[in-house]
Amino acid sequence: MRAFPVTAFGIENLQLQELPIPRVTPGTVLIKVHAVSLNYRDLLMVRGLYNPKMPLPRIPCSDGAGEVVAVGEDVTRVSIGDRVCGIFMQQWLDGPITAEKSRLALGGDIDGMLAEYVLLPQDGVTLFPQHLTYEEAATLPCAAVTAWNALHYGGDPVNPLAPGSTIVIQGTGGVSIFALQFAKLFGATVLGTSSSDEKLARAQTLGLDSGFNYKQDPDWARWVVASTQGLGADRIIEVGGAGTFDQSLRAARPGGTIAQIGVLSAGTPGEAIPFPLILHKQLRIQGIYVGSRAIFEQMNATIAQAQLRPVIDQVFAFDQSPRAFRHMQDAAHFGKIVIRVSAD
Repeated sequence: MRAFPVTAFGIENLQLQELPIPRVTPGTVLIKVHAVSLNYRDLLMVRGLYNPKMPLPRIPCSDGAGEVVAVGEDVTRVSIGDRVCGIFMQQWLDGPITAEKSRLALGGDIDGMLAEYVLLPQDGVTLFPQHLTYEEAATLPCAAVTAWNALHYGGDPVNPLAPGSTIVIQGTGGVSIFALQFAKLFGATVLGTSSSDEKLARAQTLGLDSGFNYKQDPDWARWVVASTQGLGADRIIEVGGAGTFDQSLRAARPGGTIAQIGVLSAGTPGEAIPFPLILHKQLRIQGIYVGSRAIFEQMNATIAQAQLRPVIDQVFAFDQSPRAFRHMQDAAHFGKIVIRVSAD
């Protein structure tokens, strides 16, 4: 089979190689991969910035969708011909996260999906909604589950998302666009920030209620507060990291929640975390790192019922995988970047 194992860090070192097709063992399923999508974590992994001590070679990419083509003994969850996605953390099936469940993440702890065939435990896969293409389904395991978890299942048990809630999304990458789509299904008002007026206009076609260009004015928190009649937002989908955290604290309402997801931007060296804001506003800072298989399946049921379709920025051919990573690095995408591994 063809695959793109990382043998040395750097996009320039990604080379297509021939590897043996894995053989099924008891309890495992062989998946013919049709499509893979990229996350920022995948780019960090390939560049050696995610875990510089990661043993190599390692096949990258956590997110993929394909067809079950062989099953081992004792497999009962899926059958040959089923269309499935791998789950991000192969041992996090349900319930709260634990140290044990957080191990065996695809494309990091173990080989990922950027190959023509992948062997996974039967518990590590889930069916995806029938109305989706393989390319669309490949966008779900990380970005969609993360957005769903941040908004719904694991967001804030004290202040659950309700119709009329105000949500803030940052940028127009995969997690943010999924958060926009899901939040509108829940009846929320969604405010969004971006460095591009064009992207904000496109997001408005998906339901964004109002947008703000932070390149023109970096103090977007003041805009959020003004847009909510001085109250602040109920929940911030925080994907920026250190460079945006202060603004997120200022944009949240007293008692609000910041779903801390991303590390896309760096803060100012030596800049202190504004703890008084957290204390005085009694904010909840909730770390979100993808979600369990149960969360994935709950999300899939809503996607199927709503006939929701993921937003894909661009689809690259398998042999163009390095170009796809460079496109991710350029940060000019809207929605998800997808690699088509197999067309049949």
